[in-house]
Amino acid sequence: MSEIINNSSQRKELLRHLLLRLHEGENPEVLRQRLIEVLRNIPYNEVVEVEQELINSDALTEEEILDFCDLHTAVLDGSIDLEGAKPVPAGHPVDTFKKENSALKREVDKITELFDTVAALSDKQLPGYILQLRTIFNNLSDVDKHYKRKEYLLFPFLEKHLITGPPKVMWGKHDEIRELLKNSFEALESPISTAEEMKSIVQLILAPTVEMLDGMIMKEEEILFPMAMDTLTDEEWYKVYQETPEFGYCLFDPEDEWQPSGAKVEKQEYVTADAIRLSSGAFNLAELEALFLHLPIDITFVDKNDKVRFFSHSPNRVFERNRSVIGRDVRMCHPPGSVHIVEQILADFKSGKENKAVFWMSNFKGRFIYIEYSAVRGREGEYLGVVEVTQDITQMRKLEGDQRLLSYEHK
Repeated sequence: MSEIINNSSQRKELLRHLLLRLHEGENPEVLRQRLIEVLRNIPYNEVVEVEQELINSDALTEEEILDFCDLHTAVLDGSIDLEGAKPVPAGHPVDTFKKENSALKREVDKITELFDTVAALSDKQLPGYILQLRTIFNNLSDVDKHYKRKEYLLFPFLEKHLITGPPKVMWGKHDEIRELLKNSFEALESPISTAEEMKSIVQLILAPTVEMLDGMIMKEEEILFPMAMDTLTDEEWYKVYQETPEFGYCLFDPEDEWQPSGAKVEKQEYVTADAIRLSSGAFNLAELEALFLHLPIDITFVDKNDKVRFFSHSPNRVFERNRSVIGRDVRMCHPPGSVHIVEQILADFKSGKENKAVFWMSNFKGRFIYIEYSAVRGREGEYLGVVEVTQDITQMRKLEGDQRLLSYEHK
C-alpha cells in the first residue's frame, strides 16, 4: 500500500497523533485499523519513545496514560514489530520472565476455557466449577513475585537510563491487577448459590481480571522486555540475576544458570567462612546447605507475613517443593479445601493462643507421615513465623527393644 510510512520520525508522529485521538474519545478499533493501514507495524522501541515523549511534553500525564493503557494495547495489538530484538540467553533474567509468562499463559488458557462453559453451567455442577476456579486463581496469584522483580530489580535500572514513564505506568497496572485479583478471591470465597450468580461473577469480576493480566503479558513480551534488553548492560542484568532468588519465581523453577561472558562482574559474596553466627556456634554457607540436605526431616519456614521463606531440599522430601513457592503466601500453597485449617493455625499462633499443631497420615503412599507445625517466637515472645517439620516415621514405628551396638545403615 503506497500510504505505508517507513520513516521513523513520521511513524512516531502518527502514533502520537493516534494515541492523542484515543484519549479524546475516538473508537479504538477504528484507530487500530488506521494504524494497520498506514504503518502496518511499528518497532517496539518507538512505542516506548512515543509514550515517554507524551509524558515529557505534558501532552498526557502518567495518570492519563495509565487510564488508557489497556486501550493503547488494543490499538497496538498485532502491530508491534519485534524484528531486530536481541536474542535472550538461557537463564538470563528475561528468559526467566518469559518462561514465567508461558506458565501464566497456560493458566489463562485453562481459565478462559472454563469461562466459555459458564453459560451451560447447572446448579449441580457449581461446587466443582468453583473449586476449579479457585485452584487456577491461586496459581495466578503467583504473578505478584513476577511483578515485584520488575518493580524492584528491573525498573530502577530503566529509570537510571532515563526511561521513567513506562515503568511508572506499568507499576500502576500491576497494582490494578493486584486489586482485581483480591476482588476475585473475595468473590470466589463468598456464598454462591446458583449458576446464574456464578455467570454474573465471571462476567463482572473474574473475566476482566484475567483479561488485564493477559494484556500485561503482551505488554511485557512485545514492548518491555525487548526494550530492556536493548537498554541494560550485562553488568546490570547480572545484578538483577543475583538478586532474583530473594523475590522468588512465578509458577516456574529455573534450571539454567547465567553469567555474562566478557563482562566485568563483581562476585557477590553473600557470606564468608563462619559468617552465619548463631548463639551456640557458626556455619559457613556450604556447611549449612549440606546440613539441611542431610537432615532426616523436611523443614519449611513461613515468616510473620505468611510468606514462604525457606524449605530444606532433601532428595527424599515427603512433599515436593520447588523454588517457585519462595515468597508465596502460604495459603496459596494448599488446596482450597484445607485453606481454612491453615487460616486457623496462623490465627491461633499469632494470637498466642496456641504454639503447636500436629497431624499424621497413616497411609501416605504406603508410609506413615508425621507433620508438626510450631510457632516461631523471638526472645520477647514476639511472633516470627511458623516452621513445618515433616518426617517419614514408618520404620520408627516398627522399632522394638534396644539398639546399643554399632550398626551402619546401608542404602
